[in-house]
Amino acid sequence: MKTIITFALALCVAMTAQAGDNHFGKKIKAKGAISASELTQKMSGKETVDAKVSGTVESVCQMKGCWMKVKMEDGTSMRVTFKDYGFFVPKDIAGKTVVFEGTAKLKTTPVAELRHYAEDAGKSKAEIEKITDPEKAVTFVADGVVVKD
Repeated sequence: MKTIITFALALCVAMTAQAGDNHFGKKIKAKGAISASELTQKMSGKETVDAKVSGTVESVCQMKGCWMKVKMEDGTSMRVTFKDYGFFVPKDIAGKTVVFEGTAKLKTTPVAELRHYAEDAGKSKAEIEKITDPEKAVTFVADGVVVKD
């Protein structure tokens, strides 16, 4: 009887965990998020902007889940890292909708860092060596992330 109760309780916990959102870092709510394209408009003329953003994950660091790329409306992607390297996201969330809160900034990423990211993403040595120019883009440092089911 004790085994049946333990099994039933474990099953309830597992089902509850799968039914809700998955939070990483600071616990945030999805409500009130702007789209990634709205973020670009909000950044107009500013170096940094605090925001809560919703978007679709394009790719995730396959080493640890220590960054993700979110699709932008113009076909590019925005790199999202996590505050103080304090949390990671699952490596299998490409294609899922996420909400993340923190600070967006206009940043020039040096070649060495771009190559490091390409290595983390599992790119070939030839693809990594093709990276020869720094990249100026909007990046985001998230305090918290919600992965939507």
